[in-house]
Amino acid sequence: MQHLTPKEAHDFLQAHPEAVFIDVRSEMEYLFVGHPRDSIHIAWNEFPDWEVNPHFLAQVRRATSVNRPLVLICRSGNRSAEAGLFLEQHGYTEVYNVAHGFEGPLDDHHHRGSLSGWRCDGLPWEQC
Repeated sequence: MQHLTPKEAHDFLQAHPEAVFIDVRSEMEYLFVGHPRDSIHIAWNEFPDWEVNPHFLAQVRRATSVNRPLVLICRSGNRSAEAGLFLEQHGYTEVYNVAHGFEGPLDDHHHRGSLSGWRCDGLPWEQC
């Protein structure tokens, strides 16, 4: 798995229209915090118990094939990295993780979105 900064991931997606951009955060995060434009939502784990989504692999398989590049994003890059390793173990060979994710790490005031991440970098996003 390769790790890309948010800007590198955006550039990669622009240069590779066949790539599938998957937001692996919870449904609540995807809907209420916002999400990268043109991403699809397939949760890696979900509230309330945060266990791995038992349907994750099947949902990814319905959305794409093992021959297409996958770009994964979560809040800070950790869950998407876990999901990416899982997908590689199941035959996906071109997986990219968005380092720093959508919101980035916590700042000194315990807030996200001010240090790094998709939103902080001013990349296209939307909120439902």
